[in-house]
Amino acid sequence: MNFIRVCSISDLPNNSQKIVVSGAQKVALFHFNNEITAIANACLHKAGPLGLGLVEKKYDGLYVTCPWHGWEYNIKTGSAPPGFKDQQAVYEVKIEGDDIFISEQPVVKAHRALHDLKIIEDLIKLQYQTTPGSKNILGISTTNMNDDLPRYSTSEAALELALDYAKEKHGAATKMIKLRESGFRTCEGYYSQHQNACTWPCSITEMQPDDGMTQVYRDMILWADVVLIATPIRWGNASSLYFKMAERLNCVQNQITVKDKVLVKNKVASFIITGGQDNIQQVAGQMMVFFTDLGFTFPPFSFLGWSRGWTAEDMDKNVLQFKRSEYIKRTAKELVDNCLETSRQIKQVQDVKLKAPKPHKEDSHTADLINPDMNV
Repeated sequence: MNFIRVCSISDLPNNSQKIVVSGAQKVALFHFNNEITAIANACLHKAGPLGLGLVEKKYDGLYVTCPWHGWEYNIKTGSAPPGFKDQQAVYEVKIEGDDIFISEQPVVKAHRALHDLKIIEDLIKLQYQTTPGSKNILGISTTNMNDDLPRYSTSEAALELALDYAKEKHGAATKMIKLRESGFRTCEGYYSQHQNACTWPCSITEMQPDDGMTQVYRDMILWADVVLIATPIRWGNASSLYFKMAERLNCVQNQITVKDKVLVKNKVASFIITGGQDNIQQVAGQMMVFFTDLGFTFPPFSFLGWSRGWTAEDMDKNVLQFKRSEYIKRTAKELVDNCLETSRQIKQVQDVKLKAPKPHKEDSHTADLINPDMNV
């Protein structure tokens, strides 16, 4: 077996690790407990750089955790933790003087076990449920509250009014998601390390299919023709739950950057924004910019706003005024009418011709720059 010199022992002191190149392969070297070991650098999950991962004693030995999504491998045997059958490639190591050599070929080959992802197969294969004649309206309430002490929510009440009207007047199929009941994890920022680390379906969804955002992805991307987002105004912005959801939707927009792939097909979005003080247009503007970057279309007059002005701090009267408002009753219905008419029109557009004038990987000024720590 041929061996290749990759570095000096002085370059890899005890309790350290290093990424080296062996031919066309990158290998992660580890020097722990006065023993040097080597496994393939590219994680079997999404090719994250194992050489940059955290090494800890756990299970039955020392394991490195992939910095991208948390997959783990024994740094000596390359095996996954007990109970998992994944096997990372392992290289033989030889020491001659101060030089470290590794085998040209792995002595243990990599094997990625079959992971059952049937529960999210529809997301993986993008099995759209819309049809030319469907009228599927998804309402998403982003208001937060303690459900053990329920209160009246103006934004959610207006959303319920809109959905009831859509069902009764237009025969639309409707669903409502209350984000506060979804229990989804916050975005963990894998995109910050590499654009390929943010995946569709979301990396968190792939690791935890019962995460609450899984249903949001399924209903928003695959099922809905129209999406109505309802939010209260919180310190001049949409609710924190809205932004928590928006961060997890990065995996939708990122497909344009990474694969030139638009996931949102001929869908309409509109907004219901309510607050005791005025900042409706700023909130609507931010939401419109975000949802147009996902690929949604807006009808004319695409948001309903409710505000009682800067001095209206007497919140005990807010609900009273809201419930009496003929404006809310009228505009919730008009918002639905506009959305469904726009949906009917855009379904006549051939979405295969739709282009996303957004940045792609190759547009970067540093596209040709090689990061030696990465595998892709």
